[in-house]
Amino acid sequence: MFELIAPEQISGLPWWPPVLVIITLVLFNLLYHRVAPQAHHLLWALGGTFFLLALGVLDGNSWTDMGLGWGYLFWGLLWAIGSIIVVTLGYLVVSSFRKGRDAMHDERVSALSGPKLMFNALVEVPFGTVLFEEIAFRAVLFSMLARRFGVVWAIVITSVLFGLWHILPSIGTHEQSAALGGVVGKGRRGAILAVVASVVTTTLAGVVFALMRLLSGSVLAPMGLHWATNGMGYFFSWTIIRARARRRRRHLGEDPPREPG
Repeated sequence: MFELIAPEQISGLPWWPPVLVIITLVLFNLLYHRVAPQAHHLLWALGGTFFLLALGVLDGNSWTDMGLGWGYLFWGLLWAIGSIIVVTLGYLVVSSFRKGRDAMHDERVSALSGPKLMFNALVEVPFGTVLFEEIAFRAVLFSMLARRFGVVWAIVITSVLFGLWHILPSIGTHEQSAALGGVVGKGRRGAILAVVASVVTTTLAGVVFALMRLLSGSVLAPMGLHWATNGMGYFFSWTIIRARARRRRRHLGEDPPREPG
């Protein structure tokens, strides 16, 4: 039987700390996707992470409450490593099929050089996306809500907010992904359906991330799955696009095949 490692619910806590965190997340989302230059995103994410942790500590959440306790670090790391292995195997299986490769073909990755791809996957994603979002939704806000309303409401609220968090970055994704565009269509209808699909899928992902955090006692567990989904997605999409480009050049006679040996 699995044991859920969650903060203890306490009555009489003030309502404004989690509201302040939610307002901070709304402002940060607008800043990140509409105001701040792309080159500064990593700095904003790191600064926002420390700010949210400070709010969590000032609210009286312990490090264990927030899934950051040393006692659960080892198990969180095991969950994270297992998640990365499972996701990588899943990508390998999916990429072995033509429709799977089509689904992973994202034009936003096509222009990346090798070094830029490595930076995005190994620096930008883990520290600019995963770290901030997991600290925000599964550490600080989750702990605040669980202590006030219980674990179930903490899962529901943080997961829904996590889904809504992805509205801005999902706008226009149906134009970069041929597979998504083929499903949701083009124009305004396609744009709306793409956003709805993103919100629904990331809300469900939020539930999975929250359960992993509760079962392991550490936010390292959802961090591993979160990074594997995004970071390995970069690697596989980039590899598929490059391989298709090489085959296309060979077909056109622009890139002669390599000689064996």
